[in-house]
Amino acid sequence: MNPSLFAKSSHLAIATMMLVIGASTAAAKSTQAVSKAPNIVFFIVDDMFPHHFNFLNPGKKRVLTPNIDRIAREGTVMLNQYTVSPLCTPSRYSCLMGRYPSRATNPWFLQTTQKNVQSYVEFNTHIEKDNQTLPRMLQAGGYITGMAGKNHVIEAKTLKKFENFDDDAKSPENQSKLKANHDHVCQAIREVGFDFADSVYHNNPDFLGLHEVAVHNTDWITEAGIHFIDKGHRSEKPMFLYFATTLPHGPSEGHRAWDANPLISAVGYLDEAPNVQPARHTIPERIAAAGITVNDDTCNLLWLDDSLGALIDKLEDCGELDNTIIYFFNDQWMEAKGTVYQGGVHTPSIVWKKGGFSAGATSTAMVSSVDFAPTILDMAHIPYDSNTFDGESFLPYLDGQEQAPGRVLYFELGYARGVLKDNWKFMSIRYPHGLAEMSLEERTRLLNEWNAERHRKHLKIVTEDPTAPFSHLTAIPGGGHAESISTGKYPGYADPDQLYNIAKDPGELNNLANNPEFQQKTEEMKQELQTYLDTLPGTFEL
Repeated sequence: MNPSLFAKSSHLAIATMMLVIGASTAAAKSTQAVSKAPNIVFFIVDDMFPHHFNFLNPGKKRVLTPNIDRIAREGTVMLNQYTVSPLCTPSRYSCLMGRYPSRATNPWFLQTTQKNVQSYVEFNTHIEKDNQTLPRMLQAGGYITGMAGKNHVIEAKTLKKFENFDDDAKSPENQSKLKANHDHVCQAIREVGFDFADSVYHNNPDFLGLHEVAVHNTDWITEAGIHFIDKGHRSEKPMFLYFATTLPHGPSEGHRAWDANPLISAVGYLDEAPNVQPARHTIPERIAAAGITVNDDTCNLLWLDDSLGALIDKLEDCGELDNTIIYFFNDQWMEAKGTVYQGGVHTPSIVWKKGGFSAGATSTAMVSSVDFAPTILDMAHIPYDSNTFDGESFLPYLDGQEQAPGRVLYFELGYARGVLKDNWKFMSIRYPHGLAEMSLEERTRLLNEWNAERHRKHLKIVTEDPTAPFSHLTAIPGGGHAESISTGKYPGYADPDQLYNIAKDPGELNNLANNPEFQQKTEEMKQELQTYLDTLPGTFEL
């Protein structure tokens, strides 16, 4: 055989073989991309009001939020989404655990519950490293997991204290403390099931220890989210990102939020400002160009929305967006934060994926924050024991299945408990024995200590009247600042038992519990609540 012909034949065979191998590899990668479990981004925001959502106000665009508007338009809005506990910490606990916050076992919760003689749910329900968490279950199922932003739920003990709230954040000692606290919190986050944790606020900005750093830095949080997406993309594993904004929770003033010094963060002063979102100076310009009022509220909302947009853009750049599901959840409704009234617990959410869900633009299924964990695991195709959770998956409803009538939702916070079923809402307010009989001297001491700490941190004072009634959340005269927007504002606020027909009375203004015509319904709903209380630890006597 002619050697040159043999060489040509060999080269042709090799080339053909390489093409086949290349095609097979490409096909394998394509199949892998299709079969890979979906990425999940859980985007949880802090303290939004109804007017912050354009999709709830058709024809009345009051904020410029193109990215939130997009996922609402292309995804499914869960119109009957509720949170179990309308407060930062227990709401987050329910999302990451899929369990009611009163099941917490951390020492602070157990101590305050023992002191109050009944289960007491507030900022004290923390996740510990031995808990079975959603991220830990996702890790075991092959996911890479990450967290950025506000913590306020994962236990991080022995943080370093600051002697003076007004100390210089640039001093080497204080800079070291801020960094050490941040690293300590990140380690605690990793210990509950996250592979990655960065740009974390262990609490709201006012509670980081120094007034100088009590500002928001959304760009810094977004930068960490983008770094995690890079890490997850390179790992070729499906990724779960828990992204918790500090906004629009206060402080909301421009100089401490959207227009603050971009070098200030929870770790002190950065060497370089993050450059991952549109420049801050363009925020009021874009709002004005859209014909919307420019103020700190609208500026903070666009700044938050820019964060979501930056994550979406990064996922798209990495080729991951088409295989990503985005949850957008507001931790509580701000019309009645710190209560289990509708204005606190009813907080519509969004679930987005490319092409949308069979449910369409909206779903009226009754769902709770404890449902997120099983729903996400179902989407990730990770098996689990349903007894692990208090919630249930709402994936069937996203896929178009009708929800059977009669689901009961349960709520708990402070001295309040409640249930919702078929448009009937029952609430029970029970203060432990001793609180009602508290002496004026004790009330004065409690209020003075509370206000002294708030003065030290330059925070607003709710009241200086020691005879003011307690809130549903806090046994301090006048209540705490978190719930001050709703304390005493409802006609039936002080009533021990409350019954409302939310279809006819959505503002919960007419308490029917003492109306003879509704005694049977009151007893029926009270029994529904008792059924839940019987399955939960601690006591709450109806």
